[in-house]
Amino acid sequence: MCPHRVVALVNPPQSPFELSCPGEVFGTAPLDGPPRYSFGVCAENPGPLPTTAGYAMVVDAGLEALEHADTVIVPGWQPPGAPAPPAVTTALRAAHRRGARIVAICTGAFVLAQAGLLDGRRATTHWRHTTQLAAAFPQVHLEQDVLFVDHGDVATSAGTGAGIDLCLHLVRCDHGAAYAARIARNMVLPPHREGSQLQYAVQPAPAKADESLAPLLEWATSRLDTRLTLDRLAERAGLSSRTLARRFTEQLGTSPGQWLLDQRIDAARVLLEQTDLPVEAVAARVGLASAVNLRRRFRAHLGTTPGAYRRTFSQI
Repeated sequence: MCPHRVVALVNPPQSPFELSCPGEVFGTAPLDGPPRYSFGVCAENPGPLPTTAGYAMVVDAGLEALEHADTVIVPGWQPPGAPAPPAVTTALRAAHRRGARIVAICTGAFVLAQAGLLDGRRATTHWRHTTQLAAAFPQVHLEQDVLFVDHGDVATSAGTGAGIDLCLHLVRCDHGAAYAARIARNMVLPPHREGSQLQYAVQPAPAKADESLAPLLEWATSRLDTRLTLDRLAERAGLSSRTLARRFTEQLGTSPGQWLLDQRIDAARVLLEQTDLPVEAVAARVGLASAVNLRRRFRAHLGTTPGAYRRTFSQI
């Protein structure tokens, strides 16, 4: 099987970090298997290209690289809203027409909007630039408080951290949750965040060490097959239910109940990929009680059934 070809389209001055997000996700193969992606970089004008870090990077390929890409990523654009050259927008539209997936990280959304790929569609960008994007492109339905928006053929993310979330989400869509988790573990990343989570915490100050939810999350994740109510979580954390719910919102941008459901769906995905357990048994192991409930949650969460998901991503 030929690796899925991912090409990042860069522009001077390029943020090295925004480029490294897709580079690390798609360009590093797990040690225990063949690479499923190839990763390359192109620019309108190949050669030395300035970066925001004060050094130049050398780009070998021009826009012709987009003609063979399966996924095209625009990893930011400086300054935000600066007009993209006509050759760039033309190349992006051509890649999209022939079926390539077009992805923007952070301010790369401005370039996709200039190419007309976001007209009439939901999109997001870094929270500092949402007002600017909305004013410049009123035909785009801007989502200001989400990490990423994925339409299948076109996707946009908020800031660079959310760009990693989006890239891992795309890997899950391509190859399943277990493969994406292997990449995340290699990058020493926590469990993935859903695109609907908030871009940033309600309170900008970091949590104190004794306020971190990490120990509680680890404890709950290892007990998904048990009854985990808000009261039980709060008791384990030594907090009131109201205080715990507030900390979830502040630190994770979601509620305890939604976080638990996300973990259970993820655990079910891995079991469907890596075991031949009946759906009823999968539901019991992840704390969703019954096959009927698992099917209902799966369809609402992923738009498919457990059986169809297993047929697509089964590793056995």
